[in-house]
Formats: sequence, structure tokens, C-alpha cells
Amino acid sequence: MYKKILIPTDGSEYSEKAGEYAIWIANQSFSQIMVLNVIDTSYLRSIPQKDLELSLEDQFKAEGNMAVQKFSKKLEESECNGKCKNILFNTLIKKGKPADEILKTIKEEKIDLVVIGASGKHGLNRLYPGSVTESVVRSASCPVLVVK
Repeated sequence: MYKKILIPTDGSEYSEKAGEYAIWIANQSFSQIMVLNVIDTSYLRSIPQKDLELSLEDQFKAEGNMAVQKFSKKLEESECNGKCKNILFNTLIKKGKPADEILKTIKEEKIDLVVIGASGKHGLNRLYPGSVTESVVRSASCPVLVVK
């Protein structure tokens, strides 16, 4: 049985599909679901202008908030079809490197299962090598379900 399920989301199609699976699992085991968005600020250090850096960080914060709210609302209203009565939803927004923050959250929140999309948004994060999902799968201290 899973008590706490983590769904990292960036607003992508894959993270929404992961949410559908997490709802199903949570409904079977009366689990708590934590929806997490990580604002990737790691690349902002390379931007020379402080004002531009702050502006981008604010924009990504707003996008992160919207992604979490949209994701939670969609899961509660449409995906659950009235079956989420026994599921407690929490949301969390963090800043940093996504894989690192997801792994920290697993430990801090004592997560039993991570349900994560196979791929994220196809934008800025595609310019950098590595995969958040792969890093989480390799280093997580709990089972990880990857949804495609």
C-alpha cells in the first residue's frame, strides 16, 4: 500500500497522464497525493543581467503556480469522476534543479511512490543534457512509475 504519492509536474502532456495513473493508484489505496512543480533556476546563474534574471524567475514562478493549480484542478474535477473523495491533494512549488528537488522531496515528505511522466516540456529544458526522469529513476529511494 502506498500512503504518499508524488507527482512531479511541469504542465506537460506526460505529467497529466502520470496524474491519471496516480489517481487510480491513490483511489485503490486511500493515498495522499502531492503535486510538485520545480522552477528550474539552475541556468539563471549564467545570465549576466540581474534584472533579466529576476524577471525570468518571476515568470517561471507564475508558470509553475499555474501548472500546479491547473493540474490539481483537472485531476480533481475531470479525471476523478467523483472518485477522489478519499484522496487528499497537496501542492508544493520549489526552486532549483528539478531532479535534485524531486529527490529531496521524496526524503523530506517520506514519499512511497513517484508517478512521473516519461518526458517533460519541449522547451528550454531540452537545451540541457540529461533527463529529470532518468535521474529520479536512478536515485529515488522509493518505487518510480514512469508514464508515457
